[in-house]
Amino acid sequence: MSTLECLNLLPPLADTGHFGELVHSGQTISTSTSPLNNSLAVFVTNTNSSRTEKLRSSSDEEQPIYFVNLDAVPSSERRLFISDTLIIFAAFQNLMKTARLQEADWIQSDQSLTMIRKLAIDYVNFIKECWVHASQPIPRLEPLQFSSDHYRTLYTCFSLFVVLYLPEPGYERAPVGDELMEWLNVHFIEPSTEEGDHLSALDQPWEDESFWPYLTRTILRGLSKASLFFLGVLAHHPSAELRQLASTLIPLVDSQPRLQNFTAERDFAYASRRWDDKVKALRIEMDRVSEEDRYDDFDNWWDRLSDIVGILEGRPEVIKRVCEELGADWKEVCVAWSIFIDSRLRRQDLPDIVSQVLDDLPPDPTSLEDMVHAALFSGQPMQALEHAAQLDRWLAAHLADIMEPLSLIEPEIDEDSEVSTRDQYILSYAEYLHSDPALWRITVDYMYSCGDVGKQRADEVLVRVPLNLHEQTLDSNAEKRIRAGDVVGVLKDVNQTCFEYQREAIRRTVCRIATQTLVQEKDYALAVSYCTSAEDWSGLGRVVDRVLDEYISSGPHKFSQYASAIAPTIQDIRAQSTPHGVFVHRLIFAVRYAYFHELLEKQQYQNAASEIMTILEEAIAPKSWWAVVLCDVVPILQYGPSLLSSQNAALLLQRVEEIFIGTSQGSGDDYLSVLVRTTKHGGEKEALDRLKAVRLALARYFTRDTLLNA
Repeated sequence: MSTLECLNLLPPLADTGHFGELVHSGQTISTSTSPLNNSLAVFVTNTNSSRTEKLRSSSDEEQPIYFVNLDAVPSSERRLFISDTLIIFAAFQNLMKTARLQEADWIQSDQSLTMIRKLAIDYVNFIKECWVHASQPIPRLEPLQFSSDHYRTLYTCFSLFVVLYLPEPGYERAPVGDELMEWLNVHFIEPSTEEGDHLSALDQPWEDESFWPYLTRTILRGLSKASLFFLGVLAHHPSAELRQLASTLIPLVDSQPRLQNFTAERDFAYASRRWDDKVKALRIEMDRVSEEDRYDDFDNWWDRLSDIVGILEGRPEVIKRVCEELGADWKEVCVAWSIFIDSRLRRQDLPDIVSQVLDDLPPDPTSLEDMVHAALFSGQPMQALEHAAQLDRWLAAHLADIMEPLSLIEPEIDEDSEVSTRDQYILSYAEYLHSDPALWRITVDYMYSCGDVGKQRADEVLVRVPLNLHEQTLDSNAEKRIRAGDVVGVLKDVNQTCFEYQREAIRRTVCRIATQTLVQEKDYALAVSYCTSAEDWSGLGRVVDRVLDEYISSGPHKFSQYASAIAPTIQDIRAQSTPHGVFVHRLIFAVRYAYFHELLEKQQYQNAASEIMTILEEAIAPKSWWAVVLCDVVPILQYGPSLLSSQNAALLLQRVEEIFIGTSQGSGDDYLSVLVRTTKHGGEKEALDRLKAVRLALARYFTRDTLLNA
């Protein structure tokens, strides 16, 4: 896996070349490893413990803590690989959901195994495409984060897994040799095409030192066309004995039985026995060649041909020796074993053979690819996953995902980690994805497939997704849609993810987080929209309280602007059946009270009088706001023409007297808390003095009204 070798912190804890100054001051840089993922917390600490205590007691200065991930953030090419393979992963998860609704043994049925095999082959084909693309010498916007050889390695490992553990239904106990040979020839091409071109251009290729090794390798690899061509060339060899033997060998190589050419394994076994008899006859014919006739002017052709016949005879010692001489490894010996030594070798018996071969030709411990191959050949899926995780967490995760339903790894949850083996590798890959916050959707897709622990981790990712609300509010179209009740942008994506995975509590939490951000930016209209989306009625109440606070802190004009912006949401909220009347009641008050101030500002006193009386008569205003509302009525009471009926004025006086009586009985907080906040450097006494002005205005109003009606 690609990990960072250097961490650059911004702003730096110590400038380049000045770390010594930090140490001289008695400080150093420390780190703490996360128990959950591959991240670190980096911070400054003091090297002297007693000095640390003094600094803690003498200074409240905050020290920055940097949270860094050791995984390199996926590049554009890697992100494409990640996002495209997610499609296959999602299809596999849907298949597993279907399996959970079926009988317990359905997953082992031919139908389900066929689908699993198809999806695994889809992985293989896509990896191949990535390998081919990465191999092309084309201009790129940025260097490849993972080389073409890395994708080639993934290709060889995943395709080997399919060959060994996902045969076509009905072929589980069929001989595996032909499939292994095809895998070996596709991924590890030997001999090279260049060698063949070089030899075919020669008039007497047997004189070239590479002729016999090339011919032997083609026989060993089952490359019949190349083998037949160069055996045919020997028809011109000066040795009559070699010409005769080559002419006998050609039909043998051409007629070697292959399982795919037979409809029944019994017929294949019968044909193989007859073919073996012909090879034995050739050996007898070879042994008749005298010692002096076994040489030409360049080599001992008999020994070379004997090795080829020994391979066809299936002699283990010959195959091992020839492979070592040709520079082949244990894989080639194992595959040759399944073709020439035991042509009916089955997958289930392969680990025993591999064990014998690895005793003499162990895998390369410095090559993770070779270690994965050895584990898969040996029937050790757990070891294969361990090596695959070191190679690429993507590989381990997707192999483990398929291994569990195939019963190759145990599905039980570990008591210590609280996750299964499959989930362990999936979560490890998901944590790697989380190194790029932009990949949060893909990250949670993997996490939510991992039981309770995975769901908890995914929840934590969702509530921390950057919502970029400021960018949305700058988009006029997005803002119009939000005000119309739509949820857009990143928040919409988070909501959809929560709906998909039935995480309603998390969806509401995210909406509440969005609301808090918008309230801080005083975008109350959008905050109300998100509260409504989250059905967070107590949160709605808090937003309305903040809007009402604007009256106290910024005055009626600013308050009216904010409250008017949230007015359109009232009708939508009323249409919902959820019981939340107390919060809607407060919202209605804020909107109606703002409308009253708009009318006052426009000097539409008659309408303002009607509005304020509705607020009081219908008990829309909370008691804590009565005193403020009554103080705002004074301009109407002082206006020349009579705008209020005597009944209206009586109601106002009744509210004033109720406040005075309640305050005298110790309930001043219930009635005067808001008015006190609008009175600079004041308390209840100053608030009551302001209410006395209301009482006086009412007295004058009654006097004027009496005189006019006299």
